[in-house]
Amino acid sequence: MDAISKWAQLVGRVALGTIFLVSGLGKLAAWQGTAAYAGSKGVSEVLLAIATALELLGAVSVVVGFRARWGALALLVFLVPVTLVFHNFWAAPGAQQQMEMAHFLKNLAIGGGLLIVFGRGAGALSIDSSRTPARGEPVAATRPAS
Repeated sequence: MDAISKWAQLVGRVALGTIFLVSGLGKLAAWQGTAAYAGSKGVSEVLLAIATALELLGAVSVVVGFRARWGALALLVFLVPVTLVFHNFWAAPGAQQQMEMAHFLKNLAIGGGLLIVFGRGAGALSIDSSRTPARGEPVAATRPAS
């Protein structure tokens, strides 16, 4: 993999994970308000806690590249229902419809980035890559049983 690709994957992972990290920390910092808003959409505080945990753990995983595929999957599990519940532009009043559609499409694009991380992995500049042998390299030799 060339240097540009390595650095592009690192910067992309950091950019992709940062939105979730900031959002999750924001939920924790203003928990009561977040819970009240989520409750108005029919989301219980237990589901909100699970969603926040998925968001934070998935974000850290993607940013540092530790089990990034699992982190991307966790973020997708978070992102899909959140997008459908909170950005349902098709049911929004006329004045809000365009804004909700923009948020919906933003989340669709983020989901595409997460699918790339899920499919390709974290890339060369990650904890994951330092823990596994590169493609084509032999795994450490094992001794035959005596």
